[in-house]
Amino acid sequence: MSDTQKPELPEPLDVIAVGAHPDDVEIACGGTLAAMVRQGLRVGIVDLTDGEPTPLSPGPEVRLEEARTAAEILGVHIRETLDLPNRRLFDGFEERIELAKVFRRYRPSLVMGIADKTPLASPDHWQAMQITDAAIFYSRLTKWDELFENLPVHRIQKQIWYPLGLQNLSLPEGGGRFISDISDTLEIKLASIRAYQTQFPATKQRVFQLVESQNRLLGTSAGFEAGEMLINATTLGIRDVFGTICVTK
Repeated sequence: MSDTQKPELPEPLDVIAVGAHPDDVEIACGGTLAAMVRQGLRVGIVDLTDGEPTPLSPGPEVRLEEARTAAEILGVHIRETLDLPNRRLFDGFEERIELAKVFRRYRPSLVMGIADKTPLASPDHWQAMQITDAAIFYSRLTKWDELFENLPVHRIQKQIWYPLGLQNLSLPEGGGRFISDISDTLEIKLASIRAYQTQFPATKQRVFQLVESQNRLLGTSAGFEAGEMLINATTLGIRDVFGTICVTK
């Protein structure tokens, strides 16, 4: 390809959710992604690493197959795994470029990323948050074509953060927290997490209890059967206060 030749682009996605490892997205916002797919949106997942090594997985190929199965369960259209190192993930220039290239290639309107630190869990999550935030900015920068394989500039309209710290009840900062209704997709979400058999054996059933109980508590607090907390990265505005606040099912 010449320096000025533009690459062929795939069909665009409406939404891309970014995680540090396969299973991050499923645990935090899998129900919302499944609901978006049901609405007819084109949804993709990007894992920054393959998540390996882990104690019970025989290797990356098994973890990637689990991720493929989980994506099928959710119904998402695209899943990509970047070649960045698990356990050694750091926010750096090259890492930002790699993710920004994905954004330029698939041109999403909305990007969802990790919201905050996850105490006692992988520090990769915090690094992934910073990489995602920066890549959203890099995606729209002009006069940098040589760094992005001549992929066209793309401005992402909105960003949402999803909390991933299941054992942390503090609320991350953001422009507006809200509960996404996953009453009809909670079971799909749980099934997608169960696809990771190497990560969640019988001895880790507590994870499913945490996820389901948290989702049911959040949902009930908002008048749903189940819900996921999401955080708008910028101030969340409402045009129709009564219609939004007093909506009935």
